[in-house]
Amino acid sequence: MALDQSFVGRTYPPTDPYEVGREKIREFAEAVGDTNPAYTDPEAAKALGHSDVIAPPTFVFAITFKAAGQVVQDPQLGLDYSRVVHGDQKFAYTRPVRAGDRLTVTSTIEAIKSMAGNDIVDIRGEVHDEAGEHVVTAVTKLVARAAEEG
Repeated sequence: MALDQSFVGRTYPPTDPYEVGREKIREFAEAVGDTNPAYTDPEAAKALGHSDVIAPPTFVFAITFKAAGQVVQDPQLGLDYSRVVHGDQKFAYTRPVRAGDRLTVTSTIEAIKSMAGNDIVDIRGEVHDEAGEHVVTAVTKLVARAAEEG
């Protein structure tokens, strides 16, 4: 059953703050195999004009995907998460994520489409720091596969 188009534009409450730690950044950089010293060495990051180590661009996915859970778990939307696959991800940065940032995410349903029985939901996550300044916008595309006939 196609998802209700009236949910397009619905915004969910901001998440609790997520405190970005140096160790989390280091672990993430290692996991993705990125050896940029700005991710692990505060002096290297400062030499580039940052106040502390910065996170690789995809680091924020863990925060925004968790926030998108508010949308996925909304019983009124009726998305069958057992059929969901991650379709696409895009980031638009105002500035890099830094160690010490306390970030909140506000999720909004950008679009709902149905194609070949699949439901496609675009969720925009607006990430702000503790001062309310914009850090990054993440757009996550989720595809709920059509139920098997038979």
